[in-house]
Amino acid sequence: MNKMSDIQRAGEAAAAPCRLIFAEFNELCPWLIDRWMADGRLPNFRRMHDRSAVFETRADVADPVHLEPWIQWYSLHTGLSFDQHRVFHLTEGAKAGHDDLWRVAHRGGRTVGSFASMNTRPFDFAGGFYVADPWSEDGNAAPAELDIYSRFVGSNVREYSNPNRRLTLGDKARFLAFMLRRGLSAGTVARIVAQLTAERLKDRRLSWRRAALLDRLQFDVFRHYQRTRRPDFSTFFINSTAHFQHSYWRHFQPEAFTVKPPAADLALYGDAILFGYQAMDALLGAFMALAEETGAMLVFMTALSQQPYLDAEESGGRHFYRLLDVEGLFRRLDLPFANIDPTMTHQYLATFARDADLERARAALGGFRMADGRVLFDFNARTEGGLYFSCDLRSEVAPDARIVAGSGETLRFGDLLYRIDATKSGRHHPAGALWFATGRHRRFADPVSILDIFPTALDLMGVDRSGAEGRTGTSLVGLLR
Repeated sequence: MNKMSDIQRAGEAAAAPCRLIFAEFNELCPWLIDRWMADGRLPNFRRMHDRSAVFETRADVADPVHLEPWIQWYSLHTGLSFDQHRVFHLTEGAKAGHDDLWRVAHRGGRTVGSFASMNTRPFDFAGGFYVADPWSEDGNAAPAELDIYSRFVGSNVREYSNPNRRLTLGDKARFLAFMLRRGLSAGTVARIVAQLTAERLKDRRLSWRRAALLDRLQFDVFRHYQRTRRPDFSTFFINSTAHFQHSYWRHFQPEAFTVKPPAADLALYGDAILFGYQAMDALLGAFMALAEETGAMLVFMTALSQQPYLDAEESGGRHFYRLLDVEGLFRRLDLPFANIDPTMTHQYLATFARDADLERARAALGGFRMADGRVLFDFNARTEGGLYFSCDLRSEVAPDARIVAGSGETLRFGDLLYRIDATKSGRHHPAGALWFATGRHRRFADPVSILDIFPTALDLMGVDRSGAEGRTGTSLVGLLR
């Protein structure tokens, strides 16, 4: 019996334990997948769709404040709703103590791997692997050799927009040497060369496409460890197309917005979202081949999706600003800190040795105002373990605009902050996609909860769920037969 027959039998009968690969493609929209499958632009999605049990999912919350990927992916991986786990920020998941799929599966005798899954708690289990998401990376990959990859990618993702970001030749050489030893493919090299050539010969602004190259590099490394370690359960998370949707929905669907992008920007970014989906399609084809090679069932999921950001005051998209030198600002203000890390887009997390230092920082940053009186920095209401802060401005600000510090000092806006090139015109939507490649097609009309994925995965692996009580999700295994 060939490998594909084993996968089909595991999915259809859902009786014998099977190996699983979660392809976590953040925030892809089920309706856009359907649209572009129908016109032939996503052949690999069509191929997997036609041999899968296809569900649409719903987030576990109704409040838009909690409709964030770092909350919803944490809910999906733990089987706990937000009201149960209360993990609100990116980076908090690494410190929370809840059982997740990797830990429960490991206790059940399964080997596990996590490659960049969002907001997860680190682990170092024999026979497996762990890489943090690039916003939470802190040098805790397992095996330790993966730190070279994790740190390089984390630095690029967190500070991709910062003109002051500098990677040394040594950083680049170590990363290249690691990739050559850990699965860099000729196909990925060809894509990198094609991208750099297009930037040089056509338009340097095509650099926005580089995010898709990172996905290919990540898959090459994941494939290496999947082949050599053969974990029973592994996950792989990517965010590039979610980023394209947030940044370029106004260019994709200009008729929905009051403020239209310039014609030149429409020509440059009008197909950015389609480009992302087609890059995901090529990657999905590689995942299907890897699942067949390693005898695993492939499960594709998105947790959330997106929609146009059509609030009246946001009809032209939201602007975001970041500090040019956040640590330099703290030193200038004589604010002692233990660590400062960028989290998502414009936000930072500062930690301190003493509560008094945290309050001093909050007071000093809170004293910054624009010359017209607008508050410059915003603080998140939940600050356990540190101070989450960001620039509070969402409209366009000229670099020459004046900032007044609490001390009375006047500063030039452009000397302190810079605007991220892309404006945010896509926002989150609670619907998501969930496909189990069982070998037979069936599409279910009724949405299921993302909390149903936790018990379903454990049942497919044949792992006892008795040690993970308190979950409200329902296993979908009966529907997969």
